[in-house]
Amino acid sequence: MTDSIVLFLISFIANAFSAFAGGGAGLLQLPLLIFLGLPFSVALATHKLASVALGIGATTRHFREGSLNWRFSLLILSSGLPGVILGALVIVHIPERPAELALGLLTLGLGLYSILHRELGQSIEKVGGDWLHNLIGFFVLFLIGVLNGSLTSGTGLFVTLWLVRWFGFDYKHAIAYTLILVGLFWNGTGALTLGLQGPIRWDWVPILLVASVLGGYVGAHFAIIKGNKWIKSVYEVITLLVGFKLIIG
Repeated sequence: MTDSIVLFLISFIANAFSAFAGGGAGLLQLPLLIFLGLPFSVALATHKLASVALGIGATTRHFREGSLNWRFSLLILSSGLPGVILGALVIVHIPERPAELALGLLTLGLGLYSILHRELGQSIEKVGGDWLHNLIGFFVLFLIGVLNGSLTSGTGLFVTLWLVRWFGFDYKHAIAYTLILVGLFWNGTGALTLGLQGPIRWDWVPILLVASVLGGYVGAHFAIIKGNKWIKSVYEVITLLVGFKLIIG
């Protein structure tokens, strides 16, 4: 009973912050699963599955706002999903520690970049929309998809900043895409691919799903009502924490 309560509370808090900042639920949730006794591969697959519920909770809230362009959403999915599958298939052949260290350094860079650019993501900006610009943008989303399928946390933060920096979104709209498309579809595909290769701790899944749905809804709600300035600040804190966590192990 104590483990179940701790599991629910930590998962709720992690997913609420993730829904507010556009990623980073694995900062708390994945280490908790490992601390409670799950092997890394089982914890990763279980975490990915639970993260799908984060997307469901966020989708419920953002759908009411009409936040998404569905044509652009399909392009993000078609760019990222092949990368997610590839990443989930090759993770067993990649040394975990060097990959986490590299991801940690990159994630720190995201936070520092946002801090140094004070007006970044505070409003929607029109950027170059020619075919080459879009091709580069969606190819980078494919590469982020590979990271999403193979590594533990932080890749949603990459998608959020990339949508802001390359496609001209503000933070509020970028996070809507990240949570729905990455949280729901990318993580769902990653969980399925990982689940086919190894076990999932199914008896913990209901607790994690409920906590993730509620946390995702609450975090998305506060992201909508607080606006870009608050989101940017929380995003920067989360990226720095995730980066440090990945570096120190």
